[in-house]
Amino acid sequence: MTILPPPDQKVAYVNQMFGDVAQHYDLMNRLMTMGQDVRWRRLLVHAAALPRGGRLLDIAAGTGDIAFEALRQAPDVQVTAADFSLPMMEAGRAKRYSHRLAWLGADALSLPFADDSFDAVSSGFLLRNVVDVEATLAEQRRVVKPGGHVVCLETSPPPDNLLRPAIDLHLKVIIPTLGRLISGAGQAYSYLPQSSIAFLPPDELAAAFRAVGLREVRYRRLMFGTIAIHVGVK
Repeated sequence: MTILPPPDQKVAYVNQMFGDVAQHYDLMNRLMTMGQDVRWRRLLVHAAALPRGGRLLDIAAGTGDIAFEALRQAPDVQVTAADFSLPMMEAGRAKRYSHRLAWLGADALSLPFADDSFDAVSSGFLLRNVVDVEATLAEQRRVVKPGGHVVCLETSPPPDNLLRPAIDLHLKVIIPTLGRLISGAGQAYSYLPQSSIAFLPPDELAAAFRAVGLREVRYRRLMFGTIAIHVGVK
């Protein structure tokens, strides 16, 4: 069984893990979510409220699914896809239309951009993997323009209800088994449910958004409460 790494080892662990699963990452996302992750990204980009010709930073862009969805919804936007996992971005750059994105290696805790640079900042499944959630959100707030949106798609601890046994079975048995069979990285896909269960519930993550100065904070729970889209405005 995977044990969550201590904070001083988390960055190296997460970087190695995403490098190991890069080639099968998209397929695993579709299988784990039964294809629902496509819809979630569509909702996330819509929540970013990008203006015509605007600029979007997608941090922890991975293989670029959110960035490509932004181009689909708003073909005239300028999208920067940034991540610290180079193998993930290499997988994304092999995709059709990847030349329309600006790809950049970057650390979510120290973004290499000036203040007020983007109309929106998006992330997908980033925050449970960082060592400091508020510092990460503060960086996103810093680089977004006044009136711009910070949006994230993130896992949430499963709610304690009648569906909890089925959700636990999916998280703790089905996902690691799929990960082992499809990608050969069962340990990485044991980390996923463990980090999800240990992460902040949506109301606490919303409080972190407010703590860094974002306003109009709201969230929407999806997938039986195990996923949430969070939105805040600078």
